Amino acid sequence: MNRPRSLRCLAALAVLALAATACGRSSQGDAPSGSASQTTTGRTAAELLPPQYRQKGVLRVATAVGYPPMEMYAPGTTRLTGVDPDLAKAIAQRLKLKLELTNAAFDGLIPGLESGRFDLVMSSMTDSAQRRQAVDFVDYFRTGGVVMTKKGNPQGINSLSDLCGKTVVLAKGSSNLQIGEEQNAKCREKMRISQSEDAPTGLLQLDSGRAVATIVDYPVAKMFTKKSNAYEVLPEQYGTAPWGIAAAKSQAGLRDAVHKALQELIDDGAYKKILDTWGVGDSAVPAATVNNGQ
Repeated sequence: MNRPRSLRCLAALAVLALAATACGRSSQGDAPSGSASQTTTGRTAAELLPPQYRQKGVLRVATAVGYPPMEMYAPGTTRLTGVDPDLAKAIAQRLKLKLELTNAAFDGLIPGLESGRFDLVMSSMTDSAQRRQAVDFVDYFRTGGVVMTKKGNPQGINSLSDLCGKTVVLAKGSSNLQIGEEQNAKCREKMRISQSEDAPTGLLQLDSGRAVATIVDYPVAKMFTKKSNAYEVLPEQYGTAPWGIAAAKSQAGLRDAVHKALQELIDDGAYKKILDTWGVGDSAVPAATVNNGQ
């Protein structure tokens, strides 16, 4: 999505272009958009789990740290923490498996999944049509960009249109830069857009008064406002898209079990509690879906 994520996503998509031509779609992995196979009805997640996973007793999940609060190291340690690690642990418990969580380079996540090195990938990964050529997604999070201002919102910005005629800083190569540029094309009085290397350096321009607003991915914005009372986040999200738990096309049974596990966590409130713990409950999905991206 944003900051190094935007760069890592570009690299990942380059790898995907090769991966998609190498493997293609299989009928075993296909599922109707927005749903899992109908064989899941009336069975628990643990009951749906294919026998080979029950025999191993371990669920191998890969993530790529560096995108707080979704996935990161706990301060002063190498312990993985954040929304995705917490949710991975809860899903593993539903499947009655021990979680084995691994940090890997973002552009190596899908190739590692396809090679069998990992069982699942949970790393703030957008469910996109291009990625679905290589993997299936259980969608668990929906997010977009939000406008951030200084605390108190001194310019009275309430929406994207209020950015017209103002100085705005946006991260290079990010989806949020695209959101800003699309809005700017509609402005009668154009924005003055500067580009920062990432979200944190963009906020420095707010601090110094060189810009009055920025657009940042919602989870990252919530993290910044939690750490500092210097900023304010507008409630509306723009360019929203689902993030998904990736499973190999050849592992439809695991995908369906994970889909069921996520729905069980949604139904009993544990899912929302995890997201609320990290301050990103506004991005909760009402129901677990499969391959429901654009």
